[in-house]
Amino acid sequence: MMKKALLAASLLTVGVAAHAQSSVTLYGRLDAGIEYMSGAPTSNNAAGVTTGSSNRFRAESGDWGTSLWGLKGVEDLGGGNKAVFQLEGSFNTMTGAGPGNNGLFNRWATVGIANDQFGTFLLGRELFISNGVWDFDPFGQSNWSSASLVRGRNWPQSSNNVSWQSPKIAGFDVYGQYAFSNATSFNGNGTTTQGREAGLQVTYTTSLFQLRGLYDEIRDAANGQLDNPFTASREYFAGVNVFLGQFKLQAVYQASRTSGMTNTPSGTPTTTDQEWGGVTWQATPAAALIAAVYHVNANNGGGNGNIYTIGGSYNLSKRTLLDIQIATVRNSKSANFGLNANSAGDTVSTDNPLPGHSQSGVYAGIQHSF
Repeated sequence: MMKKALLAASLLTVGVAAHAQSSVTLYGRLDAGIEYMSGAPTSNNAAGVTTGSSNRFRAESGDWGTSLWGLKGVEDLGGGNKAVFQLEGSFNTMTGAGPGNNGLFNRWATVGIANDQFGTFLLGRELFISNGVWDFDPFGQSNWSSASLVRGRNWPQSSNNVSWQSPKIAGFDVYGQYAFSNATSFNGNGTTTQGREAGLQVTYTTSLFQLRGLYDEIRDAANGQLDNPFTASREYFAGVNVFLGQFKLQAVYQASRTSGMTNTPSGTPTTTDQEWGGVTWQATPAAALIAAVYHVNANNGGGNGNIYTIGGSYNLSKRTLLDIQIATVRNSKSANFGLNANSAGDTVSTDNPLPGHSQSGVYAGIQHSF
């Protein structure tokens, strides 16, 4: 009887120890607010081109940051190694709807090994490496920010990934990502939903400033080509953050390049160049004010656009904040970039303004993290 009691006690001890070496965390963010926008398209002609515009109010989710929820966990394997996983999906706070195409965990679904000395190796679905722009965008890639003028090129997700994040050494860290097309053609041939994707990011961080260089490419899933600066192209990025007490200054140059595009009609760009700069003033521990200017130039008659925006946030607690943003986009005669990161086009469904027209908006909301 005594031996059985001792055995039960030892098993209980082992179970408690194993539990102590593993952890799973549930986390999330809910973002919702009210948005006013001018220059919203209202009607199309017989050719499907927008012919009218008006103003609108709407309840909106995710303008300040994507509403999401997730699970992440770690298990100590010994010898400095840890097994890690992350599952994360987005949703619409206003409707409760999740992502389409049965993508329950459309942002992250990864498993891998982490080691403090050798870095972290992951397999699965991730935010694409171009999301590294986030740290250098004054508005953190909110709905009206750097992503707007490249029509969402900065913030896609990517499946079939193998990635590696290095530890930080002498201020430097390296992140690399490779995503298989899973097609018989190396770059993709239309048999799968994704072409090959890859990228490399190098960051140097000090107490005074941070520098980042990034290169990536996204291949057209249909043919494996680099044939659209907004959806299938090479990206070159260089950014700097400067930390001056209560102020953070940010400046970026970003370029998108295609290859092999021939006989391209006027108005269809093959390259874009984007620059932006901004300042964040942490006026108090709770209140931050932000101002930024974003510019894009598209070649081959694609025109250029500028976003001028101010905004800020006020933390009611460590988890809850109020936010506001006021922005306007000004287009050249042939351009129709919108405040939202919309696909190219002139139809009502794109939500883009009429070519050469401006679009302005105000957003105010609340965000809670858990």
